[in-house]
Amino acid sequence: MGSLSNTEIGIPVIDLSSSNRDAPSQLLDAATKYGFVFIENNDVGVPTRDISDMFNLSESFFAAPVEEKQKISIASNQAGKNHGWLSRGIEKLDPATQQRADVKEALNIGEQKNGELQQPMTELLEPHIRDIKRFQDSCHKFCQRIFERLAEGLDIEISWFTSRHDRTKGPSGTVLRLLYYPHVGDLEDFDLRAGAHSDFGSITLLFQLPGQPGLEIKTPSGEWAAVAIDPHSNMDRNAQTNRTLPILVNIGDLLEDWTGGLLKSTVHRVIFPQSEEKSDRYSIAYFCHPLDDAELAPVPSKAVQDHATRTGKRNTRDGKVLTAKDHLMERLEATYSIK
Repeated sequence: MGSLSNTEIGIPVIDLSSSNRDAPSQLLDAATKYGFVFIENNDVGVPTRDISDMFNLSESFFAAPVEEKQKISIASNQAGKNHGWLSRGIEKLDPATQQRADVKEALNIGEQKNGELQQPMTELLEPHIRDIKRFQDSCHKFCQRIFERLAEGLDIEISWFTSRHDRTKGPSGTVLRLLYYPHVGDLEDFDLRAGAHSDFGSITLLFQLPGQPGLEIKTPSGEWAAVAIDPHSNMDRNAQTNRTLPILVNIGDLLEDWTGGLLKSTVHRVIFPQSEEKSDRYSIAYFCHPLDDAELAPVPSKAVQDHATRTGKRNTRDGKVLTAKDHLMERLEATYSIK
């Protein structure tokens, strides 16, 4: 069973607004050193009212009877998509070392096609479809802003990443995930809320609530370090007035592959903090993936080429360049206890 780390890692906080000319270099530096970065949620972010509405909707959905949630279970998804409700016991994010499945529920909501969701919704969710789509749109727009700044930092064409995440060009594995980690009685009967893993896609946006710790990342030394929910929590009260929580962003496996390991897809987990063991935890993750047919060939950046020369790391397997969909299917098959 994981225990809350005494060490809190100092993940950088940056501002992506146009007033910060150093944003590209700051973002690239955080992505290469930590794989995680806090980004101020200002005019280039996601509306705070929309975030609040999504958390309220998430709490209502997970409080619904099992029979209601079962109607949109991922196990009954005939299309074979990574969409729907996952009950406890379905997902094991660290199958190599975990003895027991993650202690969580999740609702995976796939991307839109022609402005419409491509999966069934429960009666509780139906009236909120417009809100869900608006939230997805805001997250996608925010991710595209991040990709532009990363491209600038890597000194490549500014549209190199955004064109490969252009939703008008085809499907992708992008998923909006509502997460619920229920409290449990005897922690000795459980391992982790979410096992050690790296994310599958390009980047992940993570939205958290105050007072619900538990996220940890693995440092280069192999130790676990806690991630603050609010890196500005030590500010004086006047400085925090009218300020929203920054959005935590992390690099995923596909972006690490694309850059030959220059950008870091850092392993992380969610534990049961001892002081909060009887508290529920809610979070929202937006897993941004490239187009299914996007090839993971090296990013044409001198920084990437220099890194590959130094390390000899390649982003191919047996001489074959993977597509984004190939990689996602491999990871999902290893993670879920359902097929």
